[in-house]
Amino acid sequence: MRRDSIFYKLFQQAPTLLFELLSEPPENAAAYRFDSVAVKEPRFEIDGVFLPPEEATGTVYFCEVQFQKDGRLYERIFAESALYFYRNRNRFNDWQVVVIYPSRNIEQSELYPHRSLLNGNQVHRVYLDELGEIRQLPPWIAVMVLTTVEETQALEEARQLLARTRTNPAQPESRAIIEMLTTIMAYRFENLSRAEIEAMLDITLKETRVYREIKEEGRQEGRQEGRQEGRQEGRQEGRQEGRQEGRREEAISFVIRLLTKRFGELPQEVTPVIRDLPLPLLEELGEVLLDFTNLSDLQTWLMEHQDNQ
Repeated sequence: MRRDSIFYKLFQQAPTLLFELLSEPPENAAAYRFDSVAVKEPRFEIDGVFLPPEEATGTVYFCEVQFQKDGRLYERIFAESALYFYRNRNRFNDWQVVVIYPSRNIEQSELYPHRSLLNGNQVHRVYLDELGEIRQLPPWIAVMVLTTVEETQALEEARQLLARTRTNPAQPESRAIIEMLTTIMAYRFENLSRAEIEAMLDITLKETRVYREIKEEGRQEGRQEGRQEGRQEGRQEGRQEGRQEGRREEAISFVIRLLTKRFGELPQEVTPVIRDLPLPLLEELGEVLLDFTNLSDLQTWLMEHQDNQ
């Protein structure tokens, strides 16, 4: 499971998430931005760097997500953090390190050489399995902990977290969590397709980012077509026809793009048939295609409804 990329996405979606893990976060935590940097000579790769606002000096936070034992992890982290801080001393007045482990048994065994840092308030060690019951944690923290639970438990916990998220599905944060849950479960169950993961989680296609992007693109195209038609006619009748045609163009664009995302390039004979459908059938197709498993289902549906036109 590629947890580095998952946590990178997590911190991109919710940069303040790191500070929810700390007992004393900076006062301007909401203003921090997340970045990933490389320090050369020698080349070091830092998992994540949280930078204070450009207009003010402050503390830079280095974050390391460690899910495998590394006997020299702290040597590397402290070396690269100190070097980065040295090269950017004019921007920052302090530096701190946050290391996220799934559990204590992953931590480096030899700690004595780093006792002054580890026993002070400059290094923060977070053990995800000690944060508490996953169902009681804030949603984004729960998403992080989900990466650590056993595969047999992961599905049920993901469903529980989805149920919590769906209480306010219109919020952008809720949509982002749904996307992250789908991604995490795809990593956990690598033998399953994304469609199978969504079915397993009982996520409808309408809840996914791809669906929303396609629909918004189609809506924008439809509005543009409707406005152009309405302007050309310049009469109430023309504007009504323009809006109607705009809705139809929107529906055509949406259906074709969604079918292409699901099944790949459509057969040449299928697209003209879809374009000839009236608006009510296009809207119906936009709903029922979620249940299609292959192109044969689509072709059967088109044949049946062509006969009924």
